[in-house]
Amino acid sequence: MAIGKQARMTCLFILLAGVMLLAACGSKADGKNGHEGSAAASAKTISWDKMPEMAIDLNKSYSAKFQTTKGDFTVKLFASEAPVTVNNFVFLAREGFYNGLTFHSVIESFMIQSGDPKGNGTGTPGYSIPDELDTDRKYEPGIVAMANANKPNSGGSQFFICTGPDAANLNREPKYTIFGKVESGMDVVMAIGETPTKNNVPTEDIVIKSIEIVAV
Repeated sequence: MAIGKQARMTCLFILLAGVMLLAACGSKADGKNGHEGSAAASAKTISWDKMPEMAIDLNKSYSAKFQTTKGDFTVKLFASEAPVTVNNFVFLAREGFYNGLTFHSVIESFMIQSGDPKGNGTGTPGYSIPDELDTDRKYEPGIVAMANANKPNSGGSQFFICTGPDAANLNREPKYTIFGKVESGMDVVMAIGETPTKNNVPTEDIVIKSIEIVAV
């Protein structure tokens, strides 16, 4: 039976609330840059007491080169438009935080999501960062944005990449910081989005092998 437009929208926003939900997590040990962190071989958990200090050069252009088990893609980071968010992402990537993490949530018509050290949608890096929503950019396929706990200033490490038309519904009430866009390898992103799922969880592990940050 076809789902009516209003019912479909209701279902979508219920999905959004669940998909973007985060909670505090992580144990602590000695780390770098004055932060604290620890890593486990099977389920990486790294946690810090506070968000990283600003370290990126806003006069430079940044991109993130993803290597995944489904292939590679590159994201252009919007450092001048979302400096705090990009600085945070660059810090985590350079710390190796994302290495070995999965795309734990996939909705083909909407987005693919990763960045959770727990792999179940509840993980954080131990801190949150402020929203940066003052932009003219729109949610559309290829856009990369921070996930959050469905409340202001609650993003941390989880992010999503828009893959389909349902992402446009977020433009009605933007609340997820847009901080990048896929500039090459969108076919890989779409292939991840086409992975079979059960309750929006991929039936196979799609792993981020590494993220290389390039600054020019």
